[in-house]
Amino acid sequence: MGFSAVQRIVGFLIAASSLMMLPPVVVSAWYNDGTASVFLACAGILLAAGLAIYYPVRNARRDLRLRHGFLIVVWAWLAWVLVGALPFVLLTDPHLSYIDAVFESMSGLTTTGATIITDIDMLPRAVLYYRQQLQWLGGMGIIVLAVAILPMLRVGGMQLYRAETPGPMKDAKLTPRITETAKALWLIYFGITLTCIFAYWLAGMKLFDAVGHAFSTVAIGGFSTHNASIAFWDNPTIEMVAMVFMSIAGINFALHFTAWRRASAQPYFFDPELKVYAVLLLSFSVLISFALYLTGTYDSLASSFRYGFFQVISALTTTGFTTASFHEWTGFLPVTLILIAFIGGCAGSTAGGMKVIRVILLYKQSIREVRRLIHPHAVIPVKVGGQRTSDTVISAVWGFFFLYIASFAVMTVMLTATGLDAETAYSSVGACITNLGPALGAAGPNYASLNDPAKVILSIAMLLGRLEVYTLLVLLTPAFWRD
Repeated sequence: MGFSAVQRIVGFLIAASSLMMLPPVVVSAWYNDGTASVFLACAGILLAAGLAIYYPVRNARRDLRLRHGFLIVVWAWLAWVLVGALPFVLLTDPHLSYIDAVFESMSGLTTTGATIITDIDMLPRAVLYYRQQLQWLGGMGIIVLAVAILPMLRVGGMQLYRAETPGPMKDAKLTPRITETAKALWLIYFGITLTCIFAYWLAGMKLFDAVGHAFSTVAIGGFSTHNASIAFWDNPTIEMVAMVFMSIAGINFALHFTAWRRASAQPYFFDPELKVYAVLLLSFSVLISFALYLTGTYDSLASSFRYGFFQVISALTTTGFTTASFHEWTGFLPVTLILIAFIGGCAGSTAGGMKVIRVILLYKQSIREVRRLIHPHAVIPVKVGGQRTSDTVISAVWGFFFLYIASFAVMTVMLTATGLDAETAYSSVGACITNLGPALGAAGPNYASLNDPAKVILSIAMLLGRLEVYTLLVLLTPAFWRD
């Protein structure tokens, strides 16, 4: 299997992760919040642990195969989650148990946005920044970032890129070299983030809040620097900025790259997935807004549209920002928001969920099967954007759908077995496996009241959703471990 080559890369990544502790040190020094020593200690621990793993196999040069890519992705994510929890454990206020710390770290890096911290407003500034930074790093994918520096280790990166990038990508590569692809994606990601920071600042946020919320908006994460999330400002302009950038971040980054390279918006208008994505956003927003008005949740149609559009965009893109306590809404509304998160954003975006392109293929395949009942001998291809989709892709999508729903069902049963009520169980698993964050029932305000076994299960659900099921479950098959 070549475990030494895998160990070498994972060790390097852990050592490199010490660098992510340095920006919080600067923030702590600037605001004098007394947490700089904690982050410096974490940096030292990570550097020492990473070098201890890396050094014994530093000369391993075995070529990576696809199975190595899966191993590196899963092990690296687990390692980053476990070490990312260190600051939460070492802090005295708030002090979290290691399970709670891992939950918070997993939620950040998988851009889920579920939190067990009950009073976010009272956190030190450096800790607030660190939570937002976790989401920003996890947004595009830690492994894609690592691909850009893997030439330093003298190994190729395509295996990692294919294993980590969410959704069925339209193009295997955007540029001839995979390292250039990773750099191009990060350039787009960084540019959108800077633009979002500036927009939030102009809309009325202080610079610290603007940076933090831009990090979680572009990453489609949902963490906020305030308990009330975006509702803290009660500002329609800030809400509009959030809606625009949540929608942008939910679009395939390959499209952003292509549009940027051609200096033209034309690629956006011809992408079939983006068209369906836009229709879903608009349709559900109008539906929920009218429902809010008709059920008397808000007195005016304007308020209903304001809160309805925001929560639908936040839910469908799996961001998880809130401007209202939607878990307290009546009728079918809260359940609908949880369910549309299963759709998610476009493939190749920072969104969670199953991805719009898969929903399109599932729908078209279902229609084809109905037509086959009428015309058993007819040849009916499945086409997306005028191009025929192979039966191999269709089979893979159906397999993904089964595993996704089966994982949701099994974890829901497991949560009820820990003592949670049905509403809390199904909504929590749904919110975590789709990387949405906010849930219903006891988990509506936050996840602090849940028991430790439930938090462990939900942490696994977050990782399963972020790595899109196959990457994690393939490691559980005996065939994977055979040479």
